[in-house]
Amino acid sequence: MEDNKQACRLACAYINRSFSSFLPSFLSSDRTKETANVSQERPDNQRDQLYFAVLQQKIKSTADRHCFCIDDELSYENFYADFGPLNLAMFYRFCCKLTKKLKSCTLAKKKIVFYTCGDQKKQANAAYLIGSYAVMHLQKTPEEAYSLLVSRNSTYLPFRDASFGTCMYNLNILDCLCAIYKALQFGWLDFSQFDVEEYEHYERAENGDFNWIIPGKFLAFSGPHPKSKMENGYPLHAPEAYFPYFRKHNITTIVRLNKKMYDAKRFTDMGFEHHDLFFVDGSTPNDSIVRKFLNICENSNGAIAVHCKAGLGRTGTLIGCYMMKHYRLTAAEAIAWMRICRPGSVIGPQQNFVEDKQSSLWSEGDVFREKMNEQENGKLAVTRILSGVDDITINGSNKNKMSKKEEAELYNDDEEMNGITQGDKLRALKSKRQARASTGSLSQEEKNIHSRSSQSLRILLQSSGQSCKAVVNPSHLPDASEKRKRTRTSLPANSLGGRRTVSRRRRTRCSLQSMRLTRLCHSIPTARAPVLR
Repeated sequence: MEDNKQACRLACAYINRSFSSFLPSFLSSDRTKETANVSQERPDNQRDQLYFAVLQQKIKSTADRHCFCIDDELSYENFYADFGPLNLAMFYRFCCKLTKKLKSCTLAKKKIVFYTCGDQKKQANAAYLIGSYAVMHLQKTPEEAYSLLVSRNSTYLPFRDASFGTCMYNLNILDCLCAIYKALQFGWLDFSQFDVEEYEHYERAENGDFNWIIPGKFLAFSGPHPKSKMENGYPLHAPEAYFPYFRKHNITTIVRLNKKMYDAKRFTDMGFEHHDLFFVDGSTPNDSIVRKFLNICENSNGAIAVHCKAGLGRTGTLIGCYMMKHYRLTAAEAIAWMRICRPGSVIGPQQNFVEDKQSSLWSEGDVFREKMNEQENGKLAVTRILSGVDDITINGSNKNKMSKKEEAELYNDDEEMNGITQGDKLRALKSKRQARASTGSLSQEEKNIHSRSSQSLRILLQSSGQSCKAVVNPSHLPDASEKRKRTRTSLPANSLGGRRTVSRRRRTRCSLQSMRLTRLCHSIPTARAPVLR
């Protein structure tokens, strides 16, 4: 027993060692038995409350410690060999769960031990969650949080892409923590404005299969079809199904990267801009396509909806290029953030392509920002800045404009038009996942705290008169707000306290942003834009 106590003492490290007024955390990689004592003497009642441990088996709560694990509650839904990182909704749910525990009066004098006893994949996701929480809530830098996760020579399995073959690119936990940090910095991540039910609703294949990557700028979605129908078990939506949502969220431009499955006039006739930048499924774009994409996005007056077949590989690759150029994200940070928002993004050789483009896109971004600064200072009398001077000849014609013959050759990939491509397989896999309404199972306790924190943030996305059956009525996607309305009115009297409790919660503002924690002094940084509006 003494050996176990000593092992636990040696395996612990503070997250906020130098800030006595903040909530410190213990991170342990010690694989102890259930009988191991994970407690330690606390210097004062404001230190040493939160711990992280990687254990061999489950442990029970005691009089002086409260233990919890999410290995079975939050599970990644894989395509092939990918296993994480857990998506934005799961991270939100974890934050709700842990924040409630930290502010609980009954747990105020107990050590809170977040642990994992799963396989290496579960361990990596657990470490990513607690590290991201430290970055978001405890004001730690990614490097500080990561150094504590690996402080006892702990190693974690790197995340990989959603492909079946050999892993060509490793995405580490530090990359994910840096992505969370940058997302907070740029205002892409703001849980005070985040609606987890809307996120989970619209990411489902039957409801549109789309996610915001940069709120108000980029939406990634699965490619529309000539008509709404079911194909190989995957619900396909006609362009008209997206019109109400796109208009409401100021999406003015659509970029198609796959074969012409629908007539672009169906978008342009309704006032949307539409651009075709085809390249083969699973491949990487040439420099001309990258320049054109950047030019389109830099000159768009509204948000841009980008799609390929599944809205994962080609879509993520080009959006990642924009993120590197205009936000100076590293390739790993861009890939990590896109996968947190939309799991499965950027696949196979596309990962290495994004990494290879990082240096040149950073340089292009520096030049672009310098030109924009000069323009703001009145030194440039131009209204539209193109992504590069190489795009224009002296007489103003575009060197990259394709002839009809070249355009015909561009669309000569018979496999994508007539065969089963990578995008088809990914879409089929996504539609065959477990049919459950929410990401992961929540206990009654988490349902209560989630309801209180999310109902005050509820924003209707479409008018209440729209249909909720996408396949039956091809002109509309199912509305998340209507889905919630049906769910709530069908709750039994004892569910979540009944309808009266739900009504009271609507009047209670209890978002993560406004919670006053007893030991967590830092609030969530204010973001400039919501994840979903």
